[in-house]
Amino acid sequence: MLSAGIICEYNPFHLGHMEHIAATRAKLGEDTGIVCVMSGNFVQRGEPAILDKHSRAKMAILCGADLVLELPLPWATASAERFAYGAMSILNDSGVVSHISFGSECGDIEKLSAAAKVITSDEARGFIFEELEKGVSYASARQKVAEKLMGDKAILLKDPNNILGVEYIKAIDKLGAKISPMTIKRVEVYHDGEISGNFAPASKLRKLIYDGNEFADYMPAKAVEVLNEARENGRCPIDLEAFKELVLFKLRTMTEREYSILPDCSEGLWMRIMRLGRVCPSYEELISQVKTKRYALSRIRRIVLAALLGVTAEDQQGVPPYIRILAFNGRGREIVKNMKSTSHVPIITKPASVSKLGDWEQHVFELEALSTDIYSLMYRSVENRFGGQEWRIGPFMNITAGLKF
Repeated sequence: MLSAGIICEYNPFHLGHMEHIAATRAKLGEDTGIVCVMSGNFVQRGEPAILDKHSRAKMAILCGADLVLELPLPWATASAERFAYGAMSILNDSGVVSHISFGSECGDIEKLSAAAKVITSDEARGFIFEELEKGVSYASARQKVAEKLMGDKAILLKDPNNILGVEYIKAIDKLGAKISPMTIKRVEVYHDGEISGNFAPASKLRKLIYDGNEFADYMPAKAVEVLNEARENGRCPIDLEAFKELVLFKLRTMTEREYSILPDCSEGLWMRIMRLGRVCPSYEELISQVKTKRYALSRIRRIVLAALLGVTAEDQQGVPPYIRILAFNGRGREIVKNMKSTSHVPIITKPASVSKLGDWEQHVFELEALSTDIYSLMYRSVENRFGGQEWRIGPFMNITAGLKF
């Protein structure tokens, strides 16, 4: 059975996501299995997801996906390069995925592959280092070098989904994965914060939900049902003000050594965060004061999130040590059966089985469990804030769906 991987956050799942799944099957065949690697309760922009991971995985299964695997916390909250590398390694380790499908503004896999080849060349790496020495951000350095080496073609690296697509292609090459990249052109450019017809970017959807405005027209009906159930139970939307207070509390109580081992930090940066983290009266002021021409807002948000969750630079090295299943349907169950005979890393279906794994696997899962304990403190309803939830919730199953293949 042919299976395509999709790397995602689904924060929350919207009509554009459902169209991407349908377009992938339209290209590869309607019997194609869709295997998603999805971020957990915290996402790459350095914030908690608006809705817990189990609910978002359920949305995906009810709206076209067959199997949802979790991208473990250290990689889900890392830079775009580590995010892509971690997620691609899971698809590669599964042994069942033949393609990776992603949306892009470019829509041309040849152009994206060419860009990936250019910016990973020895020549490009040397130029990027020179630019970084001037005190600019990595993104700015990469863009300048791309323009130097690619000319007008470098413009594609200014679009966010193109950039992620290039990172996926780079990860495939680095892993030596036998996975073919394919891209679906995003006709509706709705990532800029504007609604186009029934398509709205996830950022706009989150704002509608937080503001109490109507959002159902931009999500599949089954996804709306899942979100509304969570909202009625006080689990959505997550309290972002509580998140910000937790970050400030953590930063004021950390030791110098704890600051020194944060990911993606030079000595100058972690010392800057430590100094400001101990005095700034608000999360917003902290982020704005730490930011400089060299340090982008997204990078700062990820670093302080890592501080809150106890993620270190060492935790983000290498690749995820296991595959964890969050949700599946009937076709997904067949994919899992195949995966158990092809994967060379542990597959986790029940959290209790983690106790039988090695020290590194247990450490990564315990980081996940701690992050869920912290995430639960941001629920609106007090009764849902109990600890230990990571160890109690198994995969969502919709066995009767997806069996015709």
